[in-house]
Amino acid sequence: MSDLRDLYQEVILDHSRKPRNFRVLQHARCANGHNPLCGDRVSIFLDIERGVIREVSFQGTGCAISTASASMMTEALKGKTLEEAHRLFGLFHELVTTGSDGAEEALGKLAVFEGVREFPVRVKCATLPWHTFRAAVEGKADEPVRTE
Repeated sequence: MSDLRDLYQEVILDHSRKPRNFRVLQHARCANGHNPLCGDRVSIFLDIERGVIREVSFQGTGCAISTASASMMTEALKGKTLEEAHRLFGLFHELVTTGSDGAEEALGKLAVFEGVREFPVRVKCATLPWHTFRAAVEGKADEPVRTE
């Protein structure tokens, strides 16, 4: 089990050090999120066409968990329908808050965040990009993003 945990930590550190899709998308939907407990700030940019996420990116500053979560989220959501994206949000949220029964396969690489639930303060770090994504989809760019 410790080898698996080491692998998970490596994946999170890799995405934190070299985040994917870290850029502003021009002419895209955008929402901003902030976690005052940790100081994380993230902006999510979405290009949605006919219910499909064509492009998704982020910018911001934050801890390794928040940055890695945003990076991996953008990779997972690109090309998904909004319905598929909302399903992934639910599975990811369940994974980091209460644990999941077999959702690891559906989550793919995102399953590396399973251990976050052992650290309740870090759950908000991991879910901030996801809640911000949902706010962007719903057009709530000016409303504060909640990570409950």
